[in-house]
Parts: sequence; structure tokens; C-alpha cells
Amino acid sequence: MSYTAASQVVARQLEFFENRKVLVVGELSDDYPLALVDVAQSVSVFTTNYAYHKQISRSQKVVSHFGAELTADLDIDMILLYWPKAKAEADYLLSMVLAKFGTGTEICIVGENRSGVRSAEKMFTPYGPLTKYDSARRCGFYWGRCDNPAQPFELSAWFRNYPLTVAGTEITIRSLPGVFSHGEFDKGSELLLNTLPKLRGKVLDFGCGAGVIGAVMKTNNPSIELELCDISALALESARETFKLNNLEAKFTATDVFTELPGSYNYLVSNPPFHSGLKTCYEPTENFIAQAPQHLHNDGALIIVANSFLQYPPLIQKSFGECRTAATTNKFNIYAAKK
Repeated sequence: MSYTAASQVVARQLEFFENRKVLVVGELSDDYPLALVDVAQSVSVFTTNYAYHKQISRSQKVVSHFGAELTADLDIDMILLYWPKAKAEADYLLSMVLAKFGTGTEICIVGENRSGVRSAEKMFTPYGPLTKYDSARRCGFYWGRCDNPAQPFELSAWFRNYPLTVAGTEITIRSLPGVFSHGEFDKGSELLLNTLPKLRGKVLDFGCGAGVIGAVMKTNNPSIELELCDISALALESARETFKLNNLEAKFTATDVFTELPGSYNYLVSNPPFHSGLKTCYEPTENFIAQAPQHLHNDGALIIVANSFLQYPPLIQKSFGECRTAATTNKFNIYAAKK
């Protein structure tokens, strides 16, 4: 089994987890929680990533919880936090778990130096002591204890609102930490929305983030049957809030590419992601493009925006037999293809 650098550092510090009831949270991408079962009394996982949730749930060794907030009643005395790349998301996770499990709860924090894990010491100060115990593989490992009561965790307090005027419409976006375009509007999405044709029928916003693209599409095309999907629970919760605030309706689905999307659509529209945590990851978008024709009605269309350096046209050409560049700037291109 190949483990991430962060998990390899955790493996050097197993005495922290011996006979403990461990909750693992944060930027998880390997099966290391399954290895912790060998030393811990119990291991649970909380993740906002649907693909990871499905992956880890295949094992009977641990129980995985997926969502924007951990609501399950768990018996926990040790938290292992894999530090996420977004500092605001780390703050969000710390606030949530320490408010839930209270004073006396111990926590181990691990992360790559480039993720900003060094800021953990300052961020943890309101809760109690945090001490660095290991530094290896360009990662840091810390132990701390929640000595001071955490503020009550209210999910609604973590949303950031911002107004948006684009494609002839005005809406307000609500987003949680860790969500793409949190608190700001992406220029690629702006180009996409300003160049979309009139839409009809069933439309999928793939990788919806905070629901910017979907909300504008629904506002400008109120008769469409719209579905928004994402791998992130934080994104889906943000998109739901965006739609609620703007009095819009849609279906929201947690999925890993098309795994939970058996139907077909008239349009697949996306500003597809190419990062997973700190890593560049093209596989989800490559799979999305490859499988797209199977999820389109006859004469259905794929429309995506991408950074101009990304080599998506050959993939679209292979999948559809054509790839048109519908619009372009010095940074972004709009690619379109019909089934």
C-alpha cells in the first residue's frame, strides 16, 4: 500500500493513537485510516469528499461520515486532522470538531509544509497547547489538547455572501470555506456564462462549486430542468444556499464524475476542476469528457471552459468526433461539441 507523505509521518507516531477512539478528518486521499485500526480502539472518518467517502466505505474496518457538517453522535477522544490547503477550511474543521467533542479532546495535526500546516500553532492558540513532535518528508506533525471551551459551531455563520452581475442577471452567491471561487468570481466562469447559448431541456452543471454557473443558467433559462453535481459536500451545501437565497430550484447530487448520474441531458455545462487538494489532477475531467456522450440525448451538447494551456481539445475530439472553440481570451477557451 502506498501512503501519502503526511500518512507516512503519522505512521512514525503511532503511540499517540494506541487504544484511542480516533476520528480522522481533513485532506484525506489514501487508505491510512484502515491501518490505524491495528493500534486504535476504534477509527471513524469524516470527509467532505464523496469519492473518498465511497472508497473508504468499502471497508468494514471504519465508519465513514460524509457531509458539510459532522452531525453523527460519536464517542471520540482523539482527532487526527490532515491539514487542507485552504486555511479557512482548516479553521472551519477545527471549529466544528472541537465544538462538537469539547474540552479534554486531544488532536494530532499533520500536513505538508506547502499546505500551510505551520499556521496550525497560531490557529490553535484559542483552544489550548499545540506542540510540534515530528518533521519529515516536508511535513509537520503536531499534538494538542482542547483545554478551553470552543465557541458553538453554527454552519450558517461560515457562509460568505457576494453579489454578482453577469450575463445580464444579478444574483447573490453564498459559499463555504474550501469551495472554488469562495467569496470571489472566477473569470473563466464569467466567459462561459457570457457566451452560453439559450438552453432547453435537462441541463447538468458538472462540478458546480458554489452554484454560480447553475444559478445564472436557471435565472436566464427558467424552464430548464437543472441538476447540479459536485464531489464536495461543502460545494453542494453552498450551491443549495445560493439557490435558496435567489429563489431558484434545482436538483443537487453528490457524485464522483457520473457514478450517481444515470440519466441523460440536453446540455452538460462545466468549469471542470483540475486540482485535488494540493495536487494537479486531470483524471476526473478526462473521465467526464470520455463518458459525456453516454450521458447526452441525441443532439445534446457539451460546453466547458478551461485554461488555455489544458489539452482538452484532443480529448473532446476523440470522444465526440469534433471540438469547436466557441470563445477565447488570453487565458481561457470555451470548448463545445455535439453528440
